[in-house]
Amino acid sequence: MKIKAHAKVNIFLKITGFDGYYHLLNSRFMKVKHLYDEIEIVEADKFNIIGDINCVLRDNSVFKAYVALTQAYPEIKKWFIGKEIRIHKNIPEMAGLGGGSSDAAAFLRLVNKESGLNLSTEELVEIGKKVGSDVAFFLYDCDVADVYGRGDIVKPRDEKALDIEVFTPPIECSTPEVYKMYKERFFNPMPTDLDKKETKEILKNYSPFELNDLLKPALMLYPELNKYLDKGFFSGSGSSFFKLP
Repeated sequence: MKIKAHAKVNIFLKITGFDGYYHLLNSRFMKVKHLYDEIEIVEADKFNIIGDINCVLRDNSVFKAYVALTQAYPEIKKWFIGKEIRIHKNIPEMAGLGGGSSDAAAFLRLVNKESGLNLSTEELVEIGKKVGSDVAFFLYDCDVADVYGRGDIVKPRDEKALDIEVFTPPIECSTPEVYKMYKERFFNPMPTDLDKKETKEILKNYSPFELNDLLKPALMLYPELNKYLDKGFFSGSGSSFFKLP
């Protein structure tokens, strides 16, 4: 049993407000067709999660998804007996490409299908909320969507993912730190109508600074990003850039 977990880029990311601990977003996510991790479940002597994991297991998104799923549906624990979850990483981490969230969503979708749990997308999203803000987009498995609120309100668009080039410099950006810098130094929510426009139109008519509210705080925290501004638009909280070929 194997499933692809695609990366994403943020065509735009505008912060519209603040709700307790969370920033509220108006953003467009687009799947990166050529860049993906793979989540595989195989028969094994005992339950385990292995792979290219650069953190302790309890902090891994797939493990968090497993915990959230089994807490919500304890009966599913029996299905995992004698199964090993393997995470095959290709998406750079701390790069604004949503790799961890995509892995968690792919894991939930694969288990939902293969175990016969047969939860709806909306039910999976409720589980995904306990794992991370971007998980909801990946659970919908669409090419392009406008995303609102804490990242849990997803409205798929009738658009196909564009062929884009993604460049990830050797810089790891901390999402919490970038958002913290934004809140402290740049917080100025403004209404936007970017979600009413087509993706190609947006990329043609706007600059990277106009499209991503997190670019300036990321540059302040990681000034070495300045040397890569010619690589295109900035995705998420960084550090990846993307452009049309």
